[in-house]
Amino acid sequence: MSGKMTFGPGGNSDEFRLAGGRSTLQAPGFVKSFGLDSYEYEAGNGITGSDEMFAAIGAKAREHGIIMSFHTPYFISLSSTEKEKRDKSVEYIRRSAEVSDLLGAHTMVVHCGSAAKIDRETAMRYAAETLRGASDMMRAGGYKVRLGIETMGKVNQLGTLEEVLELCAVDKAFVPVVDFGHLNARTRGGIRGADDYKRIFDAISSRLGGEYARNLHCHFSKIMYTEMGEKKHLTFEDTVYGPEFEPLAEAVISLGVTPNLICESAGTQSGDALIMKNIYEKLLCK
Repeated sequence: MSGKMTFGPGGNSDEFRLAGGRSTLQAPGFVKSFGLDSYEYEAGNGITGSDEMFAAIGAKAREHGIIMSFHTPYFISLSSTEKEKRDKSVEYIRRSAEVSDLLGAHTMVVHCGSAAKIDRETAMRYAAETLRGASDMMRAGGYKVRLGIETMGKVNQLGTLEEVLELCAVDKAFVPVVDFGHLNARTRGGIRGADDYKRIFDAISSRLGGEYARNLHCHFSKIMYTEMGEKKHLTFEDTVYGPEFEPLAEAVISLGVTPNLICESAGTQSGDALIMKNIYEKLLCK
């Protein structure tokens, strides 16, 4: 990780396509030329493409000095009530780890699962069991990538900060992935200032250790929400929902931590990531 906070887009943005981008093989070069540092390969709808393609993207990332991460398929369900689906999720995580290593990704991001049909305690028990299976599989396979467990935006999903930290405690190889937009959405606007952000970093440090807070992999976007939490991702043109980035930058500088931040704005993730990088570097120079 860099000695400074790093920034990049999740997936291929409108800016990438406007610059003539057609293949993700071009993404690392675009990210570098755009003034950004990192890139998250999005496989939410499933993993497609050959091992050769993933290895080639990884080689391009190394060539351009781009930090890589990987988002696993959304259909992974750590807390499914059906054991067959939980077992299949371990297999999807195995394939994700394989692809992540080809990409040179430092973290692969996994969603916690639903708690809509069962109580949260049972859902957490299922998720922990699935993660233990994933941990055994990854250790046996010798995969290098870290498994990152993401905070989620909908109230009926597992993925409060506390739940993510509890699941990370299943294995020291697991790391939290904090999506600040998700946390803000599920608390209906609960992130308002630098102190709110600091409390998140403090909670990670207290539960897992300072290294996990210093090297946090995180997501950021403004997100529309209802009483049930996340509704849809927005862009930085939104002035209603938040959260705001500048207090996060202030908190990061104050705490001396250096997270890698992936922007997940709706289409403008490269441009909005650059806005955040510029705000951060301006505050850093004060």
